[in-house]
Amino acid sequence: MATVVSFHRKTRDLRAMPDGQHNGTYQALKRFRSTGLGSHALMACAATAVVASMAACSSTGPLEEVRAAPTRGNTPAAVLAAPPPSADPDATLARALKPVLRDGDTRLAVAVLALDGADRQIVSYRGDAAFDAASISKVDILAALLLRAQDEGRALTAEERQAAESMIRTSDNDAANLLWRAIGKGEGLDAANERLGLHSTKAGAGVRWGLTQTTAKDQIRLLQAVFAHRPVASARSRQGLTGASRAFIRELMGDIAKDQDWGVSSVASRWALKNGWLQRSTTELWVINSIGQVTVHGHRYVVSVLSSGNASMEGGISLVERAVRAAIGVASAQVRPWPK
Repeated sequence: MATVVSFHRKTRDLRAMPDGQHNGTYQALKRFRSTGLGSHALMACAATAVVASMAACSSTGPLEEVRAAPTRGNTPAAVLAAPPPSADPDATLARALKPVLRDGDTRLAVAVLALDGADRQIVSYRGDAAFDAASISKVDILAALLLRAQDEGRALTAEERQAAESMIRTSDNDAANLLWRAIGKGEGLDAANERLGLHSTKAGAGVRWGLTQTTAKDQIRLLQAVFAHRPVASARSRQGLTGASRAFIRELMGDIAKDQDWGVSSVASRWALKNGWLQRSTTELWVINSIGQVTVHGHRYVVSVLSSGNASMEGGISLVERAVRAAIGVASAQVRPWPK
């Protein structure tokens, strides 16, 4: 593998990158940082320095909880006021999302799973609809890289590890480009997804990993492979992610740059996430996605929210955060004790 150039740098203006790879523009981030959205506002900051540790991936111990994020205050009322448990949680979620949904070109899909629930049922709204993945595909790329290293009986190289850290923590696109090539581009991603049970996800063509097509349910399956105590791989597949590989992904998703602390993290102070944002050049509308794990009232949930057709990045983030709160509220009703 070619030597990785230094990723210890500030987030760059990515407007010149091809559609399907860039995560938005500097000006859009600047506008959002200045809107004053309280504890969920994006803060201007230098890009997070990449952790210097070159320890082998196999040396990373298992983590059962993601690291604590900066305290956000009390859990949002929408989560606290969850509806009573329902025999049809999908229908309950659809009702809960009615105040969130918008008219016009905006599309939304939501899926959530209570990892501590007895039935392990994915609750979803339009969970099988296809969306552009944007930068949430970087978690999938990392999973594919780790599976490849496992098959070869080795730990990640220092260069691969450094690129993985930048790709997840600061959403570095150059790092993603390098690792996309390392896994064999789209063919390699599709092969990894077959092993992980993501049968509705199709890799983007050529170098356009950001245009990978995925569904909210498939993103929950990916999160299960990373965060569930006992992830289940396809019965026809080889070994899934090892404990060390899963711990590495969890560590990075729990320590992202502060300016990307939005979406899934809006509902709890303990979280691990990856966000994706992409302005399509043909329509100038925004794809805004967020996936991850949160701990609410002592219970762990994985949630994915995919959206497209947003008029602005700010509006898309607001939509996603309201959808996350609605999803966790419904899922929590299935695991919380309720008075008779």
